[in-house]
Amino acid sequence: MNKPSVALFGTGLMGAPLAGRLLDAGYRVVVWNRTVEKAAPLVAKGALLAESPAQAAASADLLITWLSDQAAIQEVLFPAERASVLEGKTLLQMATIGPEHSRCLQDAAHAHGAGYLEAPVLGSIPEAKAGTLLLMVGATEAQFTRFRPLLEVFGQNIVHVGEVGQAAAMKLAFNQLIAGLTASFSLSLGLVQEEGVRVELFMDMLRDSALYAPTFDKKLLRMLDRDYANPNFPTRHLLKDIDLCIDAAEQRGLTTAALQGVRDITSLALAKGLADTDYSAINEVIHPPREEK
Repeated sequence: MNKPSVALFGTGLMGAPLAGRLLDAGYRVVVWNRTVEKAAPLVAKGALLAESPAQAAASADLLITWLSDQAAIQEVLFPAERASVLEGKTLLQMATIGPEHSRCLQDAAHAHGAGYLEAPVLGSIPEAKAGTLLLMVGATEAQFTRFRPLLEVFGQNIVHVGEVGQAAAMKLAFNQLIAGLTASFSLSLGLVQEEGVRVELFMDMLRDSALYAPTFDKKLLRMLDRDYANPNFPTRHLLKDIDLCIDAAEQRGLTTAALQGVRDITSLALAKGLADTDYSAINEVIHPPREEK
């Protein structure tokens, strides 16, 4: 298959490294970002900079979105005057949004004469740079086959979950585990610390048990040192994804009380000024420093 030309909307924490990988793989890449300065490193690497979303959309076959939510995507890609620009294009939505939101975007794409598929990912900046992301794809069989070579630039573990909306739901299922596991680990760690139990003893037994998850070791030093700088996934994004999961789950008649509690904790972390720190900063709410007691 000939490589499609790509326009990437949103060159933030995840969009930028993925655009870089496409450039390294020989794709023609056009980038658009609200803050032009964030796209500068990609332009230096060979990307073309679009002055507007319309210009970006008109210059590529495949339009990849790494924008914050459905509203941002609607605003950027689907104003009424852009219908003729999108006709015949394909939109690949990769950010974390709700399943109903994704289906609404599919409807909008089809109304503009464009194709649509979703491919949210599991992994963060290191995996994006290395091309080792896990990809969940919501698409037709034909779309999955057509675009798999491009998706393989981002990761080798690529799963066709089903139709549009199902991959978005699977992504939220994973992200609510991130929230729940992090909150539970923070509480357990705080309890053993406050009781004077050696953290090394606690961790050794935890690692040997069926309760262990690798994310615990990834966040251990951050919580012990209370150092949440240089995040791969900031706390404000965790809150956004928790809200999306609660909304999607309640639409399906599921009880979300446990996740609601984690949401309250995460919201308090934002109130403490921790929005742009690593999401493990919810530890500051669950196990506040002694001087705050």
